[in-house]
Amino acid sequence: MKRRIPQYSELRDLVQFKAFDLDRRRARLAKATNVWELRDIAKRRIPTAAFDYVDGGSFGEQTLRRNRAAFDEVEFVPNVLRDVTSVDLSTKIAGTESAMPVGIGPTGLTRLMHSEGEVGGAQAAAAFGIPFSLSTMGTASIEELTETVPDAAKWFQLYLWKDRERSQELVSRAAAAGYGALIVTVDTPVAGARLRDTRNGMTMPPTLTPKTILDASYRPEWWFNFLTTKPLGFANFEGERVSLAETVNSMFEPSLNMADLDWLRAAWPGKLIVKGIQNPADAVEVFARGADAIVVSNHGGRQLDRAPVPLRILPAIRAAVGPEAEIILDSGIMSGGDIVAAIAAGADFTLIGRAYLYGLMAGGRQGAERTLELLRTEMTTVMQLLGVTSLAELTPEHVRRV
Repeated sequence: MKRRIPQYSELRDLVQFKAFDLDRRRARLAKATNVWELRDIAKRRIPTAAFDYVDGGSFGEQTLRRNRAAFDEVEFVPNVLRDVTSVDLSTKIAGTESAMPVGIGPTGLTRLMHSEGEVGGAQAAAAFGIPFSLSTMGTASIEELTETVPDAAKWFQLYLWKDRERSQELVSRAAAAGYGALIVTVDTPVAGARLRDTRNGMTMPPTLTPKTILDASYRPEWWFNFLTTKPLGFANFEGERVSLAETVNSMFEPSLNMADLDWLRAAWPGKLIVKGIQNPADAVEVFARGADAIVVSNHGGRQLDRAPVPLRILPAIRAAVGPEAEIILDSGIMSGGDIVAAIAAGADFTLIGRAYLYGLMAGGRQGAERTLELLRTEMTTVMQLLGVTSLAELTPEHVRRV
């Protein structure tokens, strides 16, 4: 074999070094190729108690694992030789236009995950043209979110309290602040047993102990932000320093029943979404009582362990309520492929919680935007490879369970 000395002109195009990005957060996030890698970044940067609050489930976390297993079992069935040059991800749900079939679901204690909290999340949602849901247990108030992110499509999530006057007050405040839909969560008559939180001694506001201080000491950015921003607390109501389970059980209404939807339907002038539906009979009844949409959800595995898995129960619920009823699905979504699978299986829309929070924990608003960017790219690619160009073209024939 004859050898020669390589020429510089030949090597010049092969050896190219990227310019150093002075924005280290942006550079860190750019390296994440999927949501799981954002989770890895988050775990390194966030104290254990805060990370486990997002990452964990209830009891033995079987529902948490089964939610993921359901998506992992999906096999796509593509059609070939289709023109997929342009893909349209846009849709409309509960009266809200959305650029993608996914919104940011309601999450509590969000500023514990990152100081930018709900404001950063809502800014990311607005940038991507999707709805953002503010939780009753959020760390930004109903009015603050409207003032700071006026262009975001906002939904408000309500936990019905034992004190109905305070529930009415929240509903009235959300209507006055321009929230387009009300999500009432119905799968929390009492708190699920979230054992990671119990082991970590999670309270709200957070209690500093030698263990928590040590755990946060080698995560300087989180620690600095925690100490130099406004005190962490529930922004929509005042509470004592107690465990999260105690907070839930002191506030929430174990006697909540279907008749309460009648009161809520009369009290709320906009679109009403009922979140936490897990069987066909309940789906039929809440629509009969005036719901505009439902969320098929087991609370991401954070309430009843061994609960029905939304993706698996979805076809039966769709058959029961008919093709026109608006169905949203959450629990277990970690990729654009998961979202496409949910739409093909019968959902009209999806919500993400953990996937969004992993991005937020990894890098604030920029991290949340990285999550949405990854999901958008994945959805587009999966749909192109399936041979479809719009959500309306997705059907149950495009998915099957292995």
